[in-house]
Amino acid sequence: MKKLIVLLLILVMGFASCKNSETQIDKIEISKQYFKGLNNSDHSKISNCLTDSIATIEGVYKIRYSKKDYLELLKWDAIFSPNYEILEIEEKDGMVKVKISKIDKRIAFLQETPFIMHQTIKFQKEKIISIETEYLDFKEATWERNKNTLISWIDKNHPELNGFIHDQTESGGIKLLKAIALYKNREEKID
Repeated sequence: MKKLIVLLLILVMGFASCKNSETQIDKIEISKQYFKGLNNSDHSKISNCLTDSIATIEGVYKIRYSKKDYLELLKWDAIFSPNYEILEIEEKDGMVKVKISKIDKRIAFLQETPFIMHQTIKFQKEKIISIETEYLDFKEATWERNKNTLISWIDKNHPELNGFIHDQTESGGIKLLKAIALYKNREEKID
């Protein structure tokens, strides 16, 4: 009888530990799915990874978005055909720490090289609630020079596109992409 009780206790403990491991969320996998969604502009996949509101933190700037507003911002980002590459990823203290390389048409023009950044992704249950970004290689002088050159050229040659630099909507992204293409086309005609 004692052997039966011991065996039952072992089985119960085994099932309980299996059940606990199944219910634990894989935050690294959720983070990978989020970045895969960004690369493919798959807003339903991204939406599944997020809480109803999300905070983004860059330095001293913290912005809280509703899920709907954040997905609208990501439509702007998608205009530039982003490519996010996970360089390192680990879960630590319930958060996911990621080292990312990001390049897109906007970054390639303004910075001339990919952004390399650390991101700390925080979760509420199995959903992303905040993303804190630290840029490791932001080339401010290059960015400002290219941005100001583009704005000046657009002001003189295509004033109908003015205002694109601060318009983080889908239509603002289209204007910025068009401005970059027009500017580059001008350079090709000169060469």
